[in-house]
Amino acid sequence: MSDTNPLAALRAAAEAVRQQLHATAFDAAAVQQLASFIEAQRSTLPAAEKQGVITALGCFLGECLVQTYNGTWAQGPDGTTGVGINHTSFFNPFFRVAEQFEKGNTESVVDFFTSVPIRLANPSRRQWIS
Repeated sequence: MSDTNPLAALRAAAEAVRQQLHATAFDAAAVQQLASFIEAQRSTLPAAEKQGVITALGCFLGECLVQTYNGTWAQGPDGTTGVGINHTSFFNPFFRVAEQFEKGNTESVVDFFTSVPIRLANPSRRQWIS
């Protein structure tokens, strides 16, 4: 039986990205660095590597949510892995990273990240399901 636990793997991937980006913390400044990195890679990333990169960068964005907004890595109502905050909101950081890769700055991870406090103050359609 493997000693690897999914939470440890998520955090290890996030830490590896933090080091690669030379970010000092999992915070708003780091998310800005992430967005710049995504934009620099969008047109040159080979399709065969895209999913792995999205997964790693999603771990990083998720850990930024965890540490900045006091979130928790969790399984969402639809079975996806993401970050739950305040038992009222669930965010899928992998989807957010994929969206910026696909659509560019119109779906920026920075815009998403800075919108989290507003989303938390006004939980709407998607509610946390325990």
